[in-house]
Amino acid sequence: MVSNHADAEPPVLRDLHTHSSASDGTLSPAALVDAAAARGITLLALTDHDTVAGLGEAAAAAAAHPLTLVPGVEVSVTWQGRQLHVLGLGVEPGCRMLLHGLEGHRVMRERRAEAIAGKLERQGIAGVGAQARALTGKGMVTRTHFARVLLDRGAVGSMDEAFKRFLGRGKQAWVGVQWAALDEVIGWIRSAGGVAVLAHPLRYRMTGAWMRRLLLAFREAGGLGIEVVAGQTCPSEIKLLTGYALRYGLLGSVGSDYHGPENPWSSFGKPMLLPPRVEPVWTGWETAGAALPRGEDS
Repeated sequence: MVSNHADAEPPVLRDLHTHSSASDGTLSPAALVDAAAARGITLLALTDHDTVAGLGEAAAAAAAHPLTLVPGVEVSVTWQGRQLHVLGLGVEPGCRMLLHGLEGHRVMRERRAEAIAGKLERQGIAGVGAQARALTGKGMVTRTHFARVLLDRGAVGSMDEAFKRFLGRGKQAWVGVQWAALDEVIGWIRSAGGVAVLAHPLRYRMTGAWMRRLLLAFREAGGLGIEVVAGQTCPSEIKLLTGYALRYGLLGSVGSDYHGPENPWSSFGKPMLLPPRVEPVWTGWETAGAALPRGEDS
């Protein structure tokens, strides 16, 4: 007997890790929300790097769609000399403690951008700082903006080459930054009523022993979630991350890390299925009906 798949319900599409032009994405917050709705995404988090500046525009756009917007942020962290990223999901954007912390990161990003531009200038690539800033609009300058300028100039053949030759750790225009500590950043997120989620854990290329140390420190600091499905995570990686989630009692999240239609690796608008054994971080958000928290400024 052949089953009738025509009547099967389509999968619910969720994406809890995306970026807009408020940081290093190429779509405005409103355009990002519109694109998500057009692809059938019903639960979307905007998680720009070290800023919540795009959340108001995104919330206004979400009101026109059958889509729940989860207000978020992706915060840079320094832990044991390594740079990590922690997502804050369901945050109150007006939280004073969170905004104060993010302002410190904004200043560090500005200083880093000036230093990167100076290093590139000394290598004969002039005017990149101004061009990178022109790409940001009202957003912050990131290494991604410099990579785009280098690509547009023909100095590199791809974004990946820009990082491998110039912008990656130890390369010609690398500038290290001492971001806030792991427990400090998780404190900002918790103060804002949010859930701290470790973003794309396998991107840090840690050994198993180091990953276990990180997850223990993350959990002890108040972190509650881990991205189990991130970008183009393969089945074996999902299995590994599922094991970490279960071992450390972490909620599971899914996210494409979408930066815009130019990124071929993104799974934006495609099903990202959390293994059934993992408790989802979004429990309760899809029925809440509110795009942004209504709490008092913290």
